[in-house]
Amino acid sequence: MRGNRREFFLDSARISAALAAAGLLGPRTVSAAQDTPTKADPIDRMRVAVIGTGGRGKDHVSGFLKKDLNCEIVTVCDPDERQPRQVMRSITDIQGKAPQHEKDLRRVLDDKSIDAVSIATPNHWHALAAIWAIQAGKHVYVEKPVSHNVSEGRRIVEAARKHNKICQTGTQIRTMSGVREAMQFLHEGKLGKVHTGVALCYKRRDSIGKIQGEGTIPWSMDYDLWCGPAPKRDPKRLKVHYDWHWQWDYGNGDLGNQGIHQMDVGRWGLNKKELPASVYSLGGRFTYVDDGETANTQLAVFDYGDCELIFEVRGRPTPDFLADQRGTETAARNMRAMVGNIFYAEKGYVLFSSYTEAVALDNDDKVIQVFRSKREDDHYGNFTQAVRAGRREILNADIEEGHLSSAMCHLANISYRLGRELPFDSEETKVVFGHQGEDKMATKMLQHMRKHLEANKVDLKSVQCRVGPKLVIDPSRERFVDNADANKMLTREYRKGFEVPARI
Repeated sequence: MRGNRREFFLDSARISAALAAAGLLGPRTVSAAQDTPTKADPIDRMRVAVIGTGGRGKDHVSGFLKKDLNCEIVTVCDPDERQPRQVMRSITDIQGKAPQHEKDLRRVLDDKSIDAVSIATPNHWHALAAIWAIQAGKHVYVEKPVSHNVSEGRRIVEAARKHNKICQTGTQIRTMSGVREAMQFLHEGKLGKVHTGVALCYKRRDSIGKIQGEGTIPWSMDYDLWCGPAPKRDPKRLKVHYDWHWQWDYGNGDLGNQGIHQMDVGRWGLNKKELPASVYSLGGRFTYVDDGETANTQLAVFDYGDCELIFEVRGRPTPDFLADQRGTETAARNMRAMVGNIFYAEKGYVLFSSYTEAVALDNDDKVIQVFRSKREDDHYGNFTQAVRAGRREILNADIEEGHLSSAMCHLANISYRLGRELPFDSEETKVVFGHQGEDKMATKMLQHMRKHLEANKVDLKSVQCRVGPKLVIDPSRERFVDNADANKMLTREYRKGFEVPARI
């Protein structure tokens, strides 16, 4: 491997050149269908309830209403009476029959005629809703991240196995045929051993604003139900229905929002079926002061012993890796940046530049193979097929895969939250994060982050960042080794009546 090979991802021009050579630069599309779409088995219509009717909930509705899936959405559930109105009209227009609306998901689970529950709630509800649904005899499709903390994810896995229910995770990249082919290419050793994975979540996130006093609860919302397992505090944010992503009581930052997709691909590419041996993280919320609590800029390093995964989050403006490199005004205004993964092996690397496409290149940047997905790739269809067959082996994203990848996001956030506030540009920060120069990749990533923040006019001599400790993990027990403070953060205290069980 050439000396600069592991620095490839820092060079946007080289990434764009590789994508252009592979014919992947430009609008993100999937290739034309080449096979006849798989039809659902000719059995009775699957009765589905959708819980949560925000952005992801709308996608669930459109997904399950595809004619080939032979499903009927009989109930939608949302504690805010105004939220589901548009969705309910759409469902009625498409299937010719209006669904019921319930505010309390427990009433939904009482309906024995419902076959499957699709969960698109905020993160803090994912695990409890999934467990309750499984215990009520339903199959479950649950959004990413599947949990709000590490313990919750394992409990869903245990519940699904105990009650023999199908449980799919909403990491739809796993159903994309081009991505699956690229992963097979990697895992078969076509490029030799994979030693480093890089996951990038460069997605602009502006300030959510700062309010005076406490927030306002919408008149139409049953806020007690909305909070559920989380502490019942007045919502200190302007957008009650979205900006919870950036507050620890309910969300997990961009690691658990967009980043969970790239985390899942990262672990998949390394072909690991367990948690790493250690993790450490650094970051901060830079360039604005608002009601958000999570990092908008973050680095995390996961060590598996024989390989490592490096994760970087950028929420502030950054050059677009996928933009036209001719420097046009259009490219300059394009802030898509890059959301994707790169895997380095002995004989080359594989670049995943979208949810549907990948390209393998040798160490001289010559294209070896291009992987494109098909139009008929359908994550919801994969779930319904597994339910009808009664075989979780059919699932592309079984709940255990979702648990492990979600847990890695939580592990990085735990290190970050346990960190010390240090001057970003201090020698102590460089020593602590780079472990006295032992981790050269982490040191390079820190230098890279430094340039990014300077480009956003951050005064690095005065700004503080949070530098997390290196946490050693026992993968078999899914616990930290000799760190009581970190182990406490593997779960949380739950409100009475909304407890996620410590064991199933």
